[in-house]
Amino acid sequence: MASILIADDERRIASFIDKGLRAAGFATHIAYDGAEALALAQTDEFDLLVLDVNMPGLDGFEVLENLRGSGSRMPIIMLTARTDVGDTVAGLEGGADDYLGKPFRFDELLARIRLRMRRDDEAGTSAEGLRHRDLLLDLRTRQARIDGEAPIDLSSREYALAEELVRHAGQVLSREQLLSRVWGFDFDPGSNVADVYIGYLRQKLGSDRIETVRGAGYRLV
Repeated sequence: MASILIADDERRIASFIDKGLRAAGFATHIAYDGAEALALAQTDEFDLLVLDVNMPGLDGFEVLENLRGSGSRMPIIMLTARTDVGDTVAGLEGGADDYLGKPFRFDELLARIRLRMRRDDEAGTSAEGLRHRDLLLDLRTRQARIDGEAPIDLSSREYALAEELVRHAGQVLSREQLLSRVWGFDFDPGSNVADVYIGYLRQKLGSDRIETVRGAGYRLV
């Protein structure tokens, strides 16, 4: 199981990321300040670091500088409420692998983590994309293909929803799980948006591909 270090002093956000990553099958650990994050990252026990810029003690840029200066090649995705282009450039030139502004959607963070780690998983990630039986999701173009036919255009939400279903093929995913992972931590638990987008995917990918499990949620069959 891949292990991810989350470094963020905003406990609500850290908990949100932690919960989502654990649900996605990762082992996680949270550091609430820069010094702790640096010390843990240097243990080589983690496969990736999600690093907030604004933290007490050492800020994210200082943690990044220390890690890269010591030769660490661990993938690092930086998070920040500061969206100034100069900050983004500083992070990337300092050795960060990716840079994501707050607020963000969890599905986007999860997609970036998976791309950076480049790990094969139970859903069949390969060089061509994410495959389940005759369905292929292209991680680069964010399109779908069925049995090698012409690509099917998906909106960003449709793609994120399809990715969750493919990565958990055969498992029942509740509406609450889909809302949290695809629509983020500010989702309305009473919303029917997941049901609406399931309908969109059925129209594009085939009505019998996604099964409704009464009282539980949805499953890719």
